[in-house]
Amino acid sequence: MARINSKVIFVTTSPRTPFKMIPEIELLNTHFAGQEWNAETQIAFMDLLKEENFFNGEGVNDPAFSARDRINRAPKALGFVTLSPTVSLTPAGLELVTSRRKDEIFLRQLLKFQVPSPYHKPSEDSADFLVKPYLELFRLIRHFGSLKFDELMIFGLQLVDYRQFNNIVLKIDNFRIAKARYQGNLKKFKSEYLDAELRKIYNDDIASGKTKTRQTNDASIAKFLKTKESNLRDYADACTRYIRATGLVNISHIGKSISIVPEKMQEVDFFLQHTDREPCFIDDERQYIAYLGNATTPSLLSDDRALLEQKIRAEFPQIEVNEMLTLQQLKDIFANELENRKEQIITEQIAAIKDYRLFEDINSTFDQISDSSLYDTPLMLEWNTWRAMTMLDGGSIKANLKFDDFGNPMSTAQGNMADIVCDYGDFGLTVEVTMQSGQRQYETESEPVTRHLAKVKRETDKPAYCLFIAPKINDACIAHFYALHKMNIGYYGGTSTIVPLPLSVFIKMVQDSHNADYVPEPKHIQRFFERSNELANTTNSELEWYNGITQEALNWLN
Repeated sequence: MARINSKVIFVTTSPRTPFKMIPEIELLNTHFAGQEWNAETQIAFMDLLKEENFFNGEGVNDPAFSARDRINRAPKALGFVTLSPTVSLTPAGLELVTSRRKDEIFLRQLLKFQVPSPYHKPSEDSADFLVKPYLELFRLIRHFGSLKFDELMIFGLQLVDYRQFNNIVLKIDNFRIAKARYQGNLKKFKSEYLDAELRKIYNDDIASGKTKTRQTNDASIAKFLKTKESNLRDYADACTRYIRATGLVNISHIGKSISIVPEKMQEVDFFLQHTDREPCFIDDERQYIAYLGNATTPSLLSDDRALLEQKIRAEFPQIEVNEMLTLQQLKDIFANELENRKEQIITEQIAAIKDYRLFEDINSTFDQISDSSLYDTPLMLEWNTWRAMTMLDGGSIKANLKFDDFGNPMSTAQGNMADIVCDYGDFGLTVEVTMQSGQRQYETESEPVTRHLAKVKRETDKPAYCLFIAPKINDACIAHFYALHKMNIGYYGGTSTIVPLPLSVFIKMVQDSHNADYVPEPKHIQRFFERSNELANTTNSELEWYNGITQEALNWLN
């Protein structure tokens, strides 16, 4: 049981991307089912996790803590695993691992997450919780039609008691009116409004002098409020990512808002009407675990045969619904049609990309990424780079990010694969992108990037290269990738040709492709990477190599 000491909505924030827990709980179940979850098994789990390439980082400082951080938080809190008396997947966990429609599994579990619960007990200093956070946030989004990220952060997270829903609605209405009337700088307006709300939320702490946080000895009110603001952003970001995993919402990356997908309105209205808002089994852990791990509750629209048939006929009128089919067979048909429609949408996108119809859109999206003006910049960088690589030249370009039912980017690639894999027939190419900078870039990216390249070489049994893109390349990464050009390491399949390029240089390569009076071919890509090998073997330092290959990139079609 965890003690909650929060004055705002509490949700789990690890893993940051919910889909990343799927291979991890599968690994946990395969190797540790029936065993006690203790320091020994936690360390063993982290050792296996590292071997399976499921996450970036090693957890070397405290592997047992790292294991608990991965498993004891979202997987347990959302009812996918039980850890006492021994490790096991719940029925919901088994469904998450095996089901095709994982978004539906996530939805059921999010709707059941509650505070208080036997897993999460509020402390005396916390807010008076009585809420199923995700259920009420869905209700809030549905009520307004569209909710800005700032509105979710400042006001939505104050919905600690579902009975306060109307009060939160009123707060948002008043905020929008005040914003419309404000004549000055909107950034300043939002900052001042947030400061005022934080002072209300944490009034008791401020009044009693409890303003020292765990991260610092600075007990000033300004530092205290800054920390709480940062925490709010983390919680709001986590809420958005987990809600997005249900496939029921659209994210406006430019407007930084969240809304219900129009085609999903009926599904959302169904569970908002039929799901009990009151937390249950607060003091009965046995019953709560059974309730939370149940893969069939709460009821969704797809559980109602008549409504499901109606939805199939509305979205896919060409499908004949046979009354002899079971409900599960109907669900499978619906899932197949959703997948087919998504693939068709993506195929049409690729066709538009390849003939340069989307060049201006791709270019402007890179500008927005460079300006950090989008909501989820890492996701948009991965998606837009896939689009750019698709446009750049021939070959089969596969994005490992997850798309929603309408071909929109939903989440970045899982940790056990390259962001983008390009097959050019005679050779392959992995493309890795990151918004990380400084030493953190080297620590989180250098080894996984190399490992992902080795995986592609091993699986395809042909030469492969890697393009590593970031807004700014860290010096340690330059040195590391330079050395790998020359080091014959069996674990990585020999030498590794990994070329790091700043995003601005890659954008120039894309523009050159568009401006060329011929269509670039795979041979131009291979020539560029072989030139990197030549430079690595003829230059005297990593900086000389890096400057040389960067210059080559700026003139790659000349």
